[in-house]
Amino acid sequence: MLREIINRLRGQVRLRVRCPYPERVLNVCSARNLAFWDLTWEDAETFTCRISRKDFHLLRQAAEKLDCRLEVVGREGVPYALARLRRRQALAVGSIVCGMALVIGSFFIWDIQITGNETVPKEAILQALEHNGVTLGRFGMSLDGEDIRNHVLLELPALSWINVNVSGCRAKVEVRERRPAPALLDRREPCNLVARRDGLVLRVQALGGTAAVLRGMSVTRGQLLISGVEDTAPYGARLTAGLGRVEGRTWYTLTANVPLTEAAKRYTGEEKRLRSLIFGTRRIKFFSNSSIDAGKCDKMTVRTPVCVFGLPLPVTLETETLRFYETEIVACDPAQRQAETGAVLEQYLHSLVDAYGTVTAAQVSSRVRGDVLTVTLTAECREELGTRVPIYTTEEPGGAPG
Repeated sequence: MLREIINRLRGQVRLRVRCPYPERVLNVCSARNLAFWDLTWEDAETFTCRISRKDFHLLRQAAEKLDCRLEVVGREGVPYALARLRRRQALAVGSIVCGMALVIGSFFIWDIQITGNETVPKEAILQALEHNGVTLGRFGMSLDGEDIRNHVLLELPALSWINVNVSGCRAKVEVRERRPAPALLDRREPCNLVARRDGLVLRVQALGGTAAVLRGMSVTRGQLLISGVEDTAPYGARLTAGLGRVEGRTWYTLTANVPLTEAAKRYTGEEKRLRSLIFGTRRIKFFSNSSIDAGKCDKMTVRTPVCVFGLPLPVTLETETLRFYETEIVACDPAQRQAETGAVLEQYLHSLVDAYGTVTAAQVSSRVRGDVLTVTLTAECREELGTRVPIYTTEEPGGAPG
């Protein structure tokens, strides 16, 4: 492979040699150290081969003394390609201008890549970067990474670190999001631990105050679990923080009514393709805006960035495909409807329980009433029952109803 590249860079000629004594031509090549390759015999007096451009001129001079005929089948390589371009000045100038544009364009930013963000939207980071000069078409060497970092972190408090690294025409932005500090527990504030929902007590661990319930007791929402008032007779009572953990079994019953009919899409077979070119932040449309979105349709957008020799250009080809459809009422499968609704109810159940414990068992059942399917989710959980309530407050404890 490397030898093939070298031969094409310096130029090579494909010859057809006709001679009554072809071995004389081969002996001349050997005596004058003329390299040839890809030798193929056509008959007893004719063969073809490839030889370098320099050795071809030497062989042609030596062949004048031999009774042979040299026929050039083809010329290959860079020197011959450049020679053909000498008469096409416009093409040569255009190639030079394109090459210079690629070289000069590699010093400007044509692509921005963001990594490391999970909760902060990419659009918010791009907007903050644009406010501080990191935009498409900006000269990459003029960016001050430290100045950008300081200003972007002020605009986006959710980020704790950001780094902008310009590599060629691509700006790679790495971010780290700030982790919120956990809420501190005030152990000096007098409070009671009360039940946030009904349940059966499985474990009581009092770290402060006096336990008011025992294992195996049933408690209701708002009932006192650990009291922050300690009896210090004969000196009276002392207020403290009622701290600890009270774990118990809880039960949930969630119900949802869903119809057994739905509007389904029926595609008409009509499609439209809308194409446009995006140069940086500007769009050139190759279609008219009138009556394009008339009717119901699904839109699928495909963006293809334009690259030259692996270098991204600020040009993107966008193709939008519109598939038109009509809606019609169809019947649903009750089993599939039950599975879908049950999954939604389980997701809602976990949003209520995961902050306090785990779901130990769950069961989904359904019942059909006319065109309505009633789906019921019954679950048993093990979770923390207690919630802190200051002693001097009269507010009821919060919690999700079962």
